[in-house]
Amino acid sequence: MRKALTFLGILNDSDIDWLVTTGSKREVAPGQALVTEGVPIDSVFLVIDGRFSVTVSALGGREVAQLMSGEVIGEMSFVDSYPPSASVQALERSAVLAVPRARLSAKLNDDTAFASRFYRALAVFLADRLRSTVATLGYSSNEVLDQDKLYRDEIDPETLDAISLAGARFEWIQKKLRSV
Repeated sequence: MRKALTFLGILNDSDIDWLVTTGSKREVAPGQALVTEGVPIDSVFLVIDGRFSVTVSALGGREVAQLMSGEVIGEMSFVDSYPPSASVQALERSAVLAVPRARLSAKLNDDTAFASRFYRALAVFLADRLRSTVATLGYSSNEVLDQDKLYRDEIDPETLDAISLAGARFEWIQKKLRSV
């Protein structure tokens, strides 16, 4: 959830409204694949409810992460246009907001202010994910990062100021999509 707060805290209300209006709620049954490694995807996803397993075939299908409410899925493929490097499967009944890739690309091309905020939010999100990965692989100190703990150098103060607003935005998205 903390990652969504960081991501949504950088966007403004009209950005969030555009994402919700443009995207669609997609229910994902337990065991159903949302993303299949090597197969291009047509959307970027925001996990609204539920839990997903991320597996990589190069590691023998080993689970490398679990994603929960507030996580973004498909962002790397969106940024670099390569097929996904991992598979993502629902572990329980889940729901995502699916924002079509083509519509998002068009919005980014047409609205430079939105593009600036969206790419900054994505960069902060990916930086957090990279820090966690580096720490887990041992390239950093021997300390293993706790996902629920905030670290002093994790998020800049400007982003932290937007956390409560982002929390309200995420709750608004959940309520809006639950009524669909």
